[in-house]
Amino acid sequence: MKEKAIISLSYIKTFLKWIVISVLVGAVGGAVGSLFHKSIDYVTELRQINPGIIWLMPLGGVVIAVLYGISGKRIDTNRVIESVRSEKDIPWFMAPLIFVGTVITHLTGGSAGREGAALQLGGCIGYNMGRVMRLDSGNLHIIVMAGMSAVFTALFGTPLTAIFFALEVTSVGVMYYAGLLPCIISSLCAYFIASLSGNSPVQFSVTFPEITAGILVKTVVLAILCAVICILFCASIQKGEHYAEKYIKNKYLRAMLGGALLVVLTFALKTYDYNGAGMSVIENAMNGHARYEAFLLKILFTAITISAGFKGGEIVPAFFVGATFGCVVAPVLGLSPGVGAAIGFIALFCGVVNCPVASVLLAFEVFGADSVLIFVLVCGVSYMMSGYCGLYKSQKILYSKLEAKYVNTNAK
Repeated sequence: MKEKAIISLSYIKTFLKWIVISVLVGAVGGAVGSLFHKSIDYVTELRQINPGIIWLMPLGGVVIAVLYGISGKRIDTNRVIESVRSEKDIPWFMAPLIFVGTVITHLTGGSAGREGAALQLGGCIGYNMGRVMRLDSGNLHIIVMAGMSAVFTALFGTPLTAIFFALEVTSVGVMYYAGLLPCIISSLCAYFIASLSGNSPVQFSVTFPEITAGILVKTVVLAILCAVICILFCASIQKGEHYAEKYIKNKYLRAMLGGALLVVLTFALKTYDYNGAGMSVIENAMNGHARYEAFLLKILFTAITISAGFKGGEIVPAFFVGATFGCVVAPVLGLSPGVGAAIGFIALFCGVVNCPVASVLLAFEVFGADSVLIFVLVCGVSYMMSGYCGLYKSQKILYSKLEAKYVNTNAK
């Protein structure tokens, strides 16, 4: 009886501890994420009003390279992922670096998203708050995930996705459920703060057809095609980075040349559709309008942007690629362009991050409950058929996608 009382007391103490810590992390993460969201929106609008800013892209790339060169450490999303399952530290200066670097990227027109910044900002906030609180290594891992959830929520307005993405992305096949409550609390707290600041969640209105055998078959075919695009997208970015570093060893020259190439491509194509995150193009795709070549050009722009050293992330570009690809391919399969765009949007996310649970929840939050059954199928197909490709090299895929077998491999 005494032992049970001791166990109950330890649960209560841990519960109360995480309530307090998670609220603090959620509050800080929500505030920083909201400020970051508004900063990205501001510089994006500034660039759209003054398109000549794009000529500064080579200079912007060099400035980012200089800032990151001062740190002398590898600072990226992979470092945050590694910190969840190892003793890898997250230096405090990662937060201002990724904040400023991503803002410069969006100001000058680099083709990048903002989720990489969300994970890095959140992980950095959580880790360093944990160090100040003198948490042990196990609890540091949890608070990093809570920070990731908080800033992701503040940026995208999708708390359910943020919770399970943080739990799922580090080690595919295993969720760190000890972090479930802290991630929930920090995410909800950040969502509340972001709502107060006026940030709107990412949502689209798409009319889905009644589920029939024919619709399900067409959905499977489109999801398989999207899985192929997932592989192409990840391979393009990873090979681009590899060959850029191999043949242009000076990072400042690499940044300048990459920025210059993006400027040339932008004016050669006579459109700014592929600069920045491209949310307006995604919205058009949901309404049934996309150019046939848009998904390929976005892959090209994103690969050059990341290879040159610009900062931000690849998930929003993946949304762009999936939405535009699905929009143009869907009519061939007998689906409406808007439905195809929605399927591609979710399928690309699932395939490049290997997080099927978070992907289903993203579909629920972005498109509503009526379409969830279709997206459960989409995520299952995309997860399996995209193989072991992934955006994050430090992501561990612990179990085979084809059989009940432990493989413990890194995303490729």
